Amino acid sequence: MARHVSETPATQLLRKHRVAFGEHPYDYVEHGGTGESARQLGVDEHAVVKTLVMQDEAGKPLIVLMHGDRKVSTKNLARQAGRKSIEPCAPDVAQRHSGYLVGGTSPFATRKAMPVYVEATVLELPKIWINGGRRGFLVSLEPRVLVDLLRAQPVNCALAD
Repeated sequence: MARHVSETPATQLLRKHRVAFGEHPYDYVEHGGTGESARQLGVDEHAVVKTLVMQDEAGKPLIVLMHGDRKVSTKNLARQAGRKSIEPCAPDVAQRHSGYLVGGTSPFATRKAMPVYVEATVLELPKIWINGGRRGFLVSLEPRVLVDLLRAQPVNCALAD
């Protein structure tokens, strides 16, 4: 029997905009990352998209959406985003900006409005799995939603993990 997942700000936003999505709860494992969620849900980690909260040289936050099995070249991202440098936020800072616990960060309905960048090849996938706003909970949807709803800007900054 499927477990029921209570609403999150992310799922409320998706429903409000009539976005079709699937709900996929799994058993959250501390530091398990996208590899663990992909394994439990039986999907390719390349299609599991991680939501990373980063900041530029002025401390301004931004979100990067990346394939679960890839890392972000902050140098390439900074160049394409017109910034001097970009680095990951400390977990407590990321949580303050997003309103979500690290490990449960969704790009949808963040506490603070932030520019969103998405690895361009994510948009080529037929379907993606992305955090639904809680640890142990992914939503599946068409990647086009990232551009349509979040105005995500495509970039090429993936590095093999």
